[in-house]
Amino acid sequence: MRSVTLLGSKALGLTIDRLCFQLIEDHGDLSGSALVALQPRGVLLGRRLRDELTRILPGTRIPYGELDITFHRDDFRQRSVTAPSAPTDLQFSLDERRVVLIDDVLYTGRSIRAGLDALLQYGRPASVQLLVLIDRRFSRELPIQPDYIGRQVDSFDGQRVAVEWGTTRKDDRVLLMTSEP
Repeated sequence: MRSVTLLGSKALGLTIDRLCFQLIEDHGDLSGSALVALQPRGVLLGRRLRDELTRILPGTRIPYGELDITFHRDDFRQRSVTAPSAPTDLQFSLDERRVVLIDDVLYTGRSIRAGLDALLQYGRPASVQLLVLIDRRFSRELPIQPDYIGRQVDSFDGQRVAVEWGTTRKDDRVLLMTSEP
C-alpha cells in the first residue's frame, strides 16, 4: 500500500487551531453550545478540539460528549463483522443547545446520518453543525455537507484516508492510502 501525507504534525496542529478559532468566531464562548464527537474515530479529534479550546478560552467550561452510533448505522445487520459498540458519554441535555457534531473523515455521509439519529435521543438541539477534519468531497451518498472543514480531499475508489493520532502531537498525521495494483 502506497501512502501520501496530506497533513503532517505541524499542519495538523495548525488546522485544529484554525477550526477552534472558527468555532469561537461562530459560537462565542461556547456556553450555549455543545461539542459531540462520534465514536470511535471522531473522539480523538473531539478531545483534541476540546483541549485546544480550553487552552484558548481559559476558565470556560465547554460542554463535550461522545456518542456511539453503532446501533443507528444502516448497515448494522448486514455487516459480516459487527463493530463493537463504544460507550456514549453525554452528561447534559442537548435541548436548545447549538450542537457541533465532530468526526474525523466525511466520506459517504452514512456515519453522520447515524450520528444525527443517535443525537436526537438526547434532546432537541436548537441547531446541529458538522465539523470534520477531512472532507472527501466526491464520494457522498447522502446530502450531508460539513460546516467546518479541516481539509478537502479529492480521492478515488480504492483510496482511503487514515488519520493517525500518535502518542505525542509530533506523531500525528493524515495519510491518503492507495492500494497497489
